[in-house]
Amino acid sequence: MKATFQKYTLLFKQPSGTSRGVMTQKETWLLTIIQDGKKGIGECGMLRGLSVDDRPDYETKLQWVCDQIEKGEEWLWQQLVEFPSIQFGVEMAFRSLQADQPFLLFPSEFTEEQQSIPINGLVWMGTPDFMKRQIEEKIASGFHCIKLKIGAIDFEKELELLGLIRQNFDAAQIEIRVDANGAFLSNDALFKLGQLSKFELHSIEQPIARNQWESMSELCRNTPIPIALDEELIGVFEQTEKEILLQKVQPQYLILKPSFIGGFRGTREWIALAEKYKIGWWITSALESNIGLNAIAQFTYTLQNPMPQGLGTGALYTNNFDCPLEVSGGQLWYRPGKQWDFSL
Repeated sequence: MKATFQKYTLLFKQPSGTSRGVMTQKETWLLTIIQDGKKGIGECGMLRGLSVDDRPDYETKLQWVCDQIEKGEEWLWQQLVEFPSIQFGVEMAFRSLQADQPFLLFPSEFTEEQQSIPINGLVWMGTPDFMKRQIEEKIASGFHCIKLKIGAIDFEKELELLGLIRQNFDAAQIEIRVDANGAFLSNDALFKLGQLSKFELHSIEQPIARNQWESMSELCRNTPIPIALDEELIGVFEQTEKEILLQKVQPQYLILKPSFIGGFRGTREWIALAEKYKIGWWITSALESNIGLNAIAQFTYTLQNPMPQGLGTGALYTNNFDCPLEVSGGQLWYRPGKQWDFSL
């Protein structure tokens, strides 16, 4: 058995804005395992400035994985606790190696085109006109759940955009989720949540920056809108620490990004705790290429969560890999008749 990795830079079709800044490209790393003439591929989807494993020794650790590949998935996963995106890439690559087809990781009714996954339509930050145009496009293409990035433009303008949606569609027609990416200050977050609550929002992701457990706990107790933790889960490695976080903060939802939290196994650990404490959850991709998105989507279907998931990111890039995933009518479909344009 041997392994190699290569870096690949994904290019956005248009600059994509969050409260942390505007992205024009995204690096990712593809891990290939070869054994007895078979190949498996995984994606290590670290995100600059956000992933806990955004470290100078990232590629050094990837080379270490390749050098140690014969020790197997279980041993490597345990050694890579501080590198959750590499944990995920290792899991993916080994599962791909063992599969009948390298991109068919979790055969199901989803991969047989019998069932689809409901997803939210993602609206990026930008000028009010740009955001308005995105909202109209998502609704016109059949999405019943849209997610807006907020916190970067003028807050009053964001409220106007939400009002525009609600003038035309009530909460039964269009579910609205918002994601602040930690943009609100803790001393005025509750006031802003009160203003947002007029628009019957489903939830708000990460209203304040991570690692403010006392403030976040108080917000979750008093919020008029359900709060979902996202960035808050980054860098929380140990089972006991995860449990302490959920006991302390008591959020209404968790947003689970496998590349940020240790892949399939790390995601299952968080789900088990969420269900123990009666906390809702859904899964979101973290701007991976279609290789990672394919793995996340197939895995997500097996969990049978009926809520809209955050898996509609495959069309963001000019140089993504063509694959069987297709978004249609607010649903993610797997079209087995469509071929990959990535050759192992």
